[in-house]
Amino acid sequence: METLNHKEVINLLLQLAAMLILARVFAELARKFKLPAVVGEILAGIILGPTILGTLMPVAHEYLFSSHEMSNIALDGFVQISVVLLLFIAGLEVELQVVWNQGKNALKIAVASMVLPIIAGFVLAYAFPEFLGVNINDRIVASTFFGLAISITALAVVARILMDLGIFKTQTGLLIIAAAMIVDILGWIVFSVILSLSESGSDGLGVWPTIGLTLFFTFFMLTLGKGMINRVLPWINKNLAWPGGLLSLSLAICFIAASFTEFIGIHAIFGAFIIGVALGDSEYLTEKAKEILHQFINNIFAPIFFVSIGLKVNFVEAFDPGVTGVVVIVGLLAKYFGAYLGGRYAGINRKESIIVGFGLSTRGSMDIILGLIALETGLVSESLFIGLVILALISSIGSGPLINWAQKLKI
Repeated sequence: METLNHKEVINLLLQLAAMLILARVFAELARKFKLPAVVGEILAGIILGPTILGTLMPVAHEYLFSSHEMSNIALDGFVQISVVLLLFIAGLEVELQVVWNQGKNALKIAVASMVLPIIAGFVLAYAFPEFLGVNINDRIVASTFFGLAISITALAVVARILMDLGIFKTQTGLLIIAAAMIVDILGWIVFSVILSLSESGSDGLGVWPTIGLTLFFTFFMLTLGKGMINRVLPWINKNLAWPGGLLSLSLAICFIAASFTEFIGIHAIFGAFIIGVALGDSEYLTEKAKEILHQFINNIFAPIFFVSIGLKVNFVEAFDPGVTGVVVIVGLLAKYFGAYLGGRYAGINRKESIIVGFGLSTRGSMDIILGLIALETGLVSESLFIGLVILALISSIGSGPLINWAQKLKI
């Protein structure tokens, strides 16, 4: 088995150290300005990547990220594990009981908040593929992807914003959270199917077996799989060292599920997300255990992933103001009005529908992950990916103040 040599080990360790240190510095700065940590971590990546460091200090950038191919392959392994773990803890946040309690209203809002952006995005990308930068050889799949990318809500970010505003446990707050959870589940199922239909992204068993196995896996894990987890977790809590036994086995089943979905031709992150939902919904996974998993992944692996975004693209050279402007405007308006109209259709008053619209317009980690996979599989160009990143940053920064403003409306 080939291994890293002495210099490559040093290079890899310096890469990880630089990424974690700069991510922490900028995450803390973001926190001081009441911004999500992901904003600071992405900025850290832009500074470390070809955009800033590669331009101002090319020798240092060359040594850190381009001088040792094997180190970069190992770093890519860290990034792959990071994104799998990020989706795993995103799944942990999904509480199916909250979804059931909000019932049809949450479903109506979630579906409306997805359908309008998907249609708007699809029509735009299909009509202007070369301008927008979607893969013209995979036009239908790439256009559908773009619509889906601007329809996603960042559950973790919106939950944090609602908690900061003190409305997380209100009827409107729970409705937003339940709708965001449904958007997450539907979004990742649809994205997995889209990816399996893509010529560049399909390495699995073929389209229909992949779709069938995806639906079977989802249904199994949220029913029988969840029941099996509920039987095994009490035994683990009672007989193994806590929290070590629980953490190691939780991550083990996460990796098994991720490898299974990767095997059947959809991305590993889908398996991680669904097993996260099944595990997080168990009454035997305590809040303390969830908190340990969150702290471990959010402070070690999440920064590595978000910093890596800035390493992949030159945000100056590949920046296209026209593409970015269209992505941001269409993304914000379609998502807001989709959620707003969904709220009105569900019978919610105008003011609450406006709050729901701004709440579900929050993007962040999920659509960036989705965009990065699409970039790596050749579905979108670098300029479109940058547009999606900027859309995520603007929406995650603006949602809190807009919800706060909407709460004060006299209507």
